[in-house]
Amino acid sequence: MFGQLIKQLRSQKRLGLREFCIAASYDPSNWSKIERGMLPPPQDQDVLNRIVAILGVSETSKERDLIFDYAAIDAGKIPQYVLEDAELVKRLPLFFRTAKGKKPTKEELITLAEILRTA
Repeated sequence: MFGQLIKQLRSQKRLGLREFCIAASYDPSNWSKIERGMLPPPQDQDVLNRIVAILGVSETSKERDLIFDYAAIDAGKIPQYVLEDAELVKRLPLFFRTAKGKKPTKEELITLAEILRTA
């Protein structure tokens, strides 16, 4: 997800891989592996902010949020803002059971629907 999004945004900006990597201080062969999902995305907030700036993504845009979310998710981590919401954290087991295809109870489905409605 992260790599595909960055490649899409980079292409829209007409930034070649090498040009992007020079600006981001990244090795092009390693960055290519990130874009193809073979390596995990960077987790350092400064690096991610530099990528956002290079791509000309607004600080308040949906794309910026996706870059940070996908960087965490593709590295197997839960985004920080989710972990800071105690009510949401309590509901994570239900979400993961549902995502894995384990059939939740009717009560759990109602709870999940309520959470999604208010999110």
